[in-house]
Amino acid sequence: MPLNSLLHFPLNPSSSSSAPSRENTNTPTTAGVEDETTSAKSRVTIVGSGNWGSVAAKLIASNTLELNSFHDEVRMWVFEEILPNGEKLTEVINRTNENVKYLPGIKLGRNVVADPNLENAVKDANMLVFVTSHQFMEGICKRIVGKIREDAEAISLIKGMEVKKEGPCMISSLISEQLGINCCVLMGANIANEIALEQFSEATIGYRKNKEIMEKWVQLFNTPYFIVSAVQDVEGVELCGTLKNVVAIAAGLVDGLDMGNNTKAAIMRIGLREMKALSKLLFPSVKDSTFFESCGVADLITTCFGGRNRKCAKAFARNGGKRSFDELEAEMLQGQKLQGVSTAKEVYEVLCHRGWLQLFPLFSTVHEICIGRLPPKAITKYFNHIPKY
Repeated sequence: MPLNSLLHFPLNPSSSSSAPSRENTNTPTTAGVEDETTSAKSRVTIVGSGNWGSVAAKLIASNTLELNSFHDEVRMWVFEEILPNGEKLTEVINRTNENVKYLPGIKLGRNVVADPNLENAVKDANMLVFVTSHQFMEGICKRIVGKIREDAEAISLIKGMEVKKEGPCMISSLISEQLGINCCVLMGANIANEIALEQFSEATIGYRKNKEIMEKWVQLFNTPYFIVSAVQDVEGVELCGTLKNVVAIAAGLVDGLDMGNNTKAAIMRIGLREMKALSKLLFPSVKDSTFFESCGVADLITTCFGGRNRKCAKAFARNGGKRSFDELEAEMLQGQKLQGVSTAKEVYEVLCHRGWLQLFPLFSTVHEICIGRLPPKAITKYFNHIPKY
């Protein structure tokens, strides 16, 4: 059976290389009809331009050129940086069609336009793709509130949460509450550099009720090498993408201590159990089946074997915990952010507030190792009993 027939939604027919280009069509039209059609097309802006944000731009830009329901141009907000040669990053992206700092060697698409002005980048878009470090999102939302279209829809590719006095706030909820718009999420086993090279991978979109909007997001991201399915479980999809980074820190510690594959497998299993338990305690509506989507077990596997959290945690353990994660992040990630350490802190705060520390020994131990309260070798010391959730 062909692979595409197993998916929730078929591939875009227009994603084929044989699809006719709109620029080459000679179909006559009147100016009035053309204006009406153009105004009905969706405009896309990507808020964020790091490694994953640049790959998202590449995926989306290839589809907007082929889909008549979207404007060709894809705006990408870029936090302006001055490169070592003195040039501005946005100017280099627009001249070379390449994010030379965060995704060197990969063409983004001739229709991607880098914009250093956040408010200008979002003002005309009715489809907003948020893909930046989660700790910046509250500030970003405050800057653009009241400056986006009333019909705007959002999707978050961000893995993390905000912790407030009343409890954890998922990034999709933060976006919805602050901007007053619907927000879906996209998570999955998505190491950005592999997708940039068009190696086969999958992702999961989580949506609430609006299937029409969900299908539009699937259309926008789906390609022959990046297969997107959807589930009606925003919190489940988002928590999988968030919590797996904490487990990846644990996996990296195991690798750095040369504890072996059996230990790593055990840590991953315990981590998945805690991911599922915490998700369902926080949001009882989370579906068990979500953990078997790309956003769940697949993302956990790939992050524990190849992600930046595992990489930095391995180095942390190799150094006996004597070099901080901040120092390792600055040295090893070239400006990218480490999500697992900050997420572990946020999860720990939630567990303390709810009185759940004893129920989640892996999550608790990871945070205490990250802040130096426990040594790296403590990663396997606190699993003598099986918690009952």
